[in-house]
Amino acid sequence: MTTGIHRLMILAVIVATAAIASAQTAYETSDENPNTGRYPDRKLLELLEDEESTFTEEDLDENGTLISAFDDMWADTLSTESEPEPLRFLPVAPLPSILFMPMVYDEFMHLDSIAPFDPEPFVEAQYADLDWIKIEANRARAYRELKQRYMLDNIEDVRYNIYTMPKPPKKYTATVDPSTESITVKEIITDKKQIVADAGFTDVTRKNWLHNIDGRLQFSQAYISPNWYQGGNNNVNGIGSFKWNVKLNQKFHPEFIVEATTEYKVGIASAPQDTIHAYNITQDQFQFNGTLGLKAFDKWYYSVNAQFKTQLLNNYKPNTRELKAAFMTPGELNIGVGMTYNYKNPQKRLTLDASISPFSYNLKIATNPGIPKSNFGIDPGHHTVSEFGSNAEVKLTWTLAWNVTYSSRLFLFTDYDYTQGDWENTFNFSINRYFSTQLFIHVRYDSHQLPLEDTNWHHWQLKEILSFGFQYQFKTI
Repeated sequence: MTTGIHRLMILAVIVATAAIASAQTAYETSDENPNTGRYPDRKLLELLEDEESTFTEEDLDENGTLISAFDDMWADTLSTESEPEPLRFLPVAPLPSILFMPMVYDEFMHLDSIAPFDPEPFVEAQYADLDWIKIEANRARAYRELKQRYMLDNIEDVRYNIYTMPKPPKKYTATVDPSTESITVKEIITDKKQIVADAGFTDVTRKNWLHNIDGRLQFSQAYISPNWYQGGNNNVNGIGSFKWNVKLNQKFHPEFIVEATTEYKVGIASAPQDTIHAYNITQDQFQFNGTLGLKAFDKWYYSVNAQFKTQLLNNYKPNTRELKAAFMTPGELNIGVGMTYNYKNPQKRLTLDASISPFSYNLKIATNPGIPKSNFGIDPGHHTVSEFGSNAEVKLTWTLAWNVTYSSRLFLFTDYDYTQGDWENTFNFSINRYFSTQLFIHVRYDSHQLPLEDTNWHHWQLKEILSFGFQYQFKTI
């Protein structure tokens, strides 16, 4: 366009130069030229010198400017094309849900490529009724490209091959025809639409609290004949336990930890050698543990931990009526403030909770007047003793196999003069849903414990129980 303008300007200069030269020649040769005695044409001079020339309205534009014959030529030369209309793109269709399921290899496809600067597949069609065809084509193309690219980049994650997967089982029906003495076997064709219609919709509700209830009743029994060469006594041992754990669902409340566990264990054993009591209490413990936490960072929470435990039944020394322990004698309450670490591995086979409380309060209680308070570190004449210090607690649950579970709890408290610790270990071997074998090992350390005569046991104490029996477990998912 610029080159055309330049050419027109040059042409106009040449024409003007030629006109001036011609006028000069005519003037020089005219009769009115002083040098020649001739004069130029007066009509041309009057037209050039007429400052009051009049024009009609047709010769002027809307702004009052004289319309030139060159205006149309300039307009045609300088005119530009109008801007194109903006493209109207199709809406993006959602990817099919099957793309987010485990990937199954079926074939390798040579995918057609799309010109990078060709918008045609993504703009609206000439007729709006045909837009759905383009939308579905784009969705199918995106699914194929993403699927193949994922399989090429993540070969180790593609675990299924459509050619090696088992076929779904078929159902058959047999019809006996007595008249022909034949049996006809036909395949039952299932109507998939009817299955979907019968399935209906499941009402899924949000569960903010998760419950885990575990009840067990286990026992051991021994019978020894009177003439057994090594001697011995018949005995029957029974152990019952109940545990109820409630915790806030962290899937919906990841910023908080709220958990409470109530547990009671009781063990009774026959006592054939005891001349006063027909049975002995081998285990009697009621315990409550609670944790409140607010997330600090990563897997750490600011937390408050509380623990309370006592026993519910009276326990006597063998062959005497002297009490060893009773309800709230002893009773222990511990409250600690600190931080808690919470971890669960991706396979959900290992759960770890670790609490550290630099500030801890421990209260010991003994209310039964028939038991010496000094047995529990309480001064004579008092029923309680308060201690301030620090505590730590670690709880571990590990599923070793589909039917073997290991649970451990370690609790330590110290006031920097007195130290107490409990380490409880439970191995549970499930035979089926209703029967199991359990091994319980409890190690305890108490720096105030007095030495027992004629034994090597002093500060350390040990309890071990192996049992078999019934179990029932209920939990929310």
